[in-house]
Amino acid sequence: MTQSRVAIGSLGGTITMTSESEAGVTPTLEAADLVAAVPALATVASLEAKTLAVLPSASLRPEDCLAALAWARAAVDGGAAGVVLVQGTDTLEETAYLFDLYWDRDEPLVVTGAMRAPQRPGSDGPANLLAAVVTAAAPESRGLGVLVVMNDEVHAAARVVKADSMAVDAFRSPVFGVLGRLVEGVPVFGNRPARVPALDDPAGASPRVALLATHLDDDGELLRQAVAAGYDGVVIAALGVGHVPAALAEEIAAAASKVPVVFATRTGAGTTARSTYGFVGSESDLLARGAIAAGWLTPVKARQLLWALLAQGLGPEDVARQFAARGGAVA
Repeated sequence: MTQSRVAIGSLGGTITMTSESEAGVTPTLEAADLVAAVPALATVASLEAKTLAVLPSASLRPEDCLAALAWARAAVDGGAAGVVLVQGTDTLEETAYLFDLYWDRDEPLVVTGAMRAPQRPGSDGPANLLAAVVTAAAPESRGLGVLVVMNDEVHAAARVVKADSMAVDAFRSPVFGVLGRLVEGVPVFGNRPARVPALDDPAGASPRVALLATHLDDDGELLRQAVAAGYDGVVIAALGVGHVPAALAEEIAAAASKVPVVFATRTGAGTTARSTYGFVGSESDLLARGAIAAGWLTPVKARQLLWALLAQGLGPEDVARQFAARGGAVA
C-alpha cells in the first residue's frame, strides 16, 4: 500500500531548542533532526522535511509566516496529502489563525510544537510531531482548514488559545471544545467547524496594528498616541463583553473616525455582546461610536484578522463585514 506524503516545515521554537551548558535552551535543531528523532514517523507517511527558519516564535514576523504558507501550498500542489508546520508555542495561537485566514486548500495544514525542550525529561515534542503527521495524513482531516495538534488533541486554529505558560496541556479551546483527539494513533473528530472562505493574499505593505489592553481608570492616552503615531488600526482588549471606561470610550470615537478600532473581550473565553448593556463605554455605546466588535475572537486573533484585512486593502465597511462573518460565526 502506497503511503501518503506529508511535508514537514520547521520554523524553530522549543521543539528545536537545546543547550550545551546550564544556560537556557535556544533554537538549534533543523527539520531533519526532528524527523530523525521519531522513527515511527516512517510508518505513517512518506516524508519531506525542510527547515524554514530557526527562531523562537516571539521573533517570527508576518513575512516568515507568509513564506511558510507559500511553501505549504507548494507542497500540497506537488502532491502532499497534508502539511505540518513546527514552531514555538508562544505565538502559535496567533500564527495558526493567520495561516487559517489564507489557507485555501482542502488538504490539512497542521501546526504543532512542544512545551518541553528535547533535553528535558518527558519532552513532548516527538509525540506532538507524530500526532501532527498522523492528523495531516488522515483523510478525515480534509476540509477543516488549519489545525493545531498538541497533547493528542486536535484544535481549530480559530478557537485554540495558549492557556498556561508551562503546562504540557497548555493549548485549549474554550467554550466550544476541541475538534478531536488522537486515540490509539488515529484522529477521532467529535465536531467539525464552519469554514469561512479564505482571504486573498496581502496586497502590499505590512500595516501596523496596535493591541491595547484596557484597565481600571484607562484615560485613552495610549490609544491617542497610537493613532498619532500613524498606526493603521487598533484592537482594544476590553473588559467583560466589550466594556471600557467612559474616558476611553470618548477616545475610541475619535480614533474610529480615522482608523478601524476593534474591541475584543480580554477574559479569555466568550464573545463580545452587542446590545446587553447601554451605559457609556458599553458594547452598544462603542458600536454606536463606530468601533467594531470582535465577537468570539480573542484579542490576539482579532489583531491578526485586522492586520490581514488592512494588508488586503479593505475599507472600513468591508472590515466590519469580515469581523461579523469571522468573529460572529462559531468557527
